[in-house]
This record gives sequence, C-alpha cells and structure tokens, in this order.
Amino acid sequence: MKTIFLTAAALLSTLSFTAPISATEQLTPQEQLLETRECYGCDLTNANLKGAHLIGVDLRNANLTGANLEEANLEGADLTGANLHSANLIGAFANGTTFDYANLTNANLSEANLYNAQVNGAVMIGTNISGADGFDINLGIGGEK
Repeated sequence: MKTIFLTAAALLSTLSFTAPISATEQLTPQEQLLETRECYGCDLTNANLKGAHLIGVDLRNANLTGANLEEANLEGADLTGANLHSANLIGAFANGTTFDYANLTNANLSEANLYNAQVNGAVMIGTNISGADGFDINLGIGGEK
C-alpha cells in the first residue's frame, strides 16, 4: 500500500510541474527560420545567416535590413515583399528565388547567382550587382504595387 502511494505521489508531482510549451514561442526569429524553414513577416534585422542553407524558405515580408546572407543558399526561397535594405548577399545562390516587391536598396548582390530569379516591382536603388551571374531573370523594377 505504501509503495502504491509513493508511486502515485511521484507520478502526480511530475505531472503537476509539466506545462505545455510551444517550441516556437521560445525561439528567436533566426532560430525559427532555421528550424521551421518559415519566418513570414519576422524581424531578422542584422541577422548573421552567412552560408546558411535556406533552400525554399518562406521569408515573405520579413525584415532583413542589414542581414548578412553572404554565400547563403536561397534556392527557391520566397522573399516577396521582404526588406533587404543594405543586406549583404555577396556570392548568394539565389536560383529560382522570388524577390518580387522586395526592397533591395543598397543591397550587395555582387557575385550572386540569380538564375531564374523573380524581381518584379523590386526597389533596387543603389543595389550592387557587379559580377552577378544570371539568366532568365524576370526583372520589372518599380517599387509600387
């Protein structure tokens, strides 16, 4: 009888201290992006994502102002409406990446691979694309939707 009581007490004490916690509530936006591959509208200002494998990620409307995406793999990523003002994308692999309506003001895309990229309505004031390699780029620079 005493053994049953102690077992029940031990079980109840562990259950009472356990609270459901969502993993995404504790993650920073950068950790959320790397773990879930989604970060819609999140704030990644000045994030260091150098060399990150971001294939097919959802970064629509994300704030990537000043982010370091040097040599990041953004193949198939969706950056529609993202703010990439002054972002470093030197040598980024952005094949099939969507930058539609993104703010690429003063972004550095030098030496980037931009095959089959979508750049409709993007703001590209002061964007550095020197040495970038691209083919079949859907480019319609503007800034207004």
